[in-house]
Amino acid sequence: MMRAYLVDDERLAVERLTRLLNASGRVAIAGSTTDSEAALEFLRANEVDVLFLDIQMPGLTGFQLLERLDSDVRVIFTTAYDRYAIDAFGVNSVDYLLKPIEADRLERALDKLERFAGQPRPDVRALARELAAQLAPSRRLERIASRVGERTTVLDVARVSHFMSRDKLTFAAVNGHEHVVDYTLTELESRLDARRFVRIHRGTIVNIALVQELFPAVDGGVLVRLKDDRKTELSVARDRVRELKDRLGI
Repeated sequence: MMRAYLVDDERLAVERLTRLLNASGRVAIAGSTTDSEAALEFLRANEVDVLFLDIQMPGLTGFQLLERLDSDVRVIFTTAYDRYAIDAFGVNSVDYLLKPIEADRLERALDKLERFAGQPRPDVRALARELAAQLAPSRRLERIASRVGERTTVLDVARVSHFMSRDKLTFAAVNGHEHVVDYTLTELESRLDARRFVRIHRGTIVNIALVQELFPAVDGGVLVRLKDDRKTELSVARDRVRELKDRLGI
């Protein structure tokens, strides 16, 4: 039975993948963590057959972790990247699982692992550099999908006035209408055009091209009013006011 190690900064994602792997009966889980530095320490001291690895994590990213490993390991990336970006994973030595991970897709990834079991392991450091280059921040999101049931709405990112996090979901707002998207704000921050979008609050990223005005809030803080039909008002965190003003040129 293959020995696996799981790395994802989201505890719920680790727990979900653990349940799916246990249910498959094909993998023995050697350990898991939400801390990329702890993962590096474990992998330097222990050998595993496969590493299930998130890409976007605080501290070390998944690619940075691989570059620091002393030995090679087979990798299955767990990712929230859109399907356009994950064309980069079309190589025989690795696989990917798009979040939220589904059992049938996991089974296919395990089948692929077994087919390559007798072959040399890939050079994970070279692999990490290659994939990081293909998924570099310069490859910005231009469109983003919002999936509700059987319907998928494709949004033009330039028309999104702001992204916000609420009730463990992320929403993209277009002219006052909210659409659920499969990204965290941290992932969006790394994929959006930094010349256009800026994070103004822990739970909000705003499109500065659609900011109409800044004005004082009653509590002494700062609000922005947007150019959408609803004249949406958003709160700006005190420690982010200066950056927003700099980006707006005021």
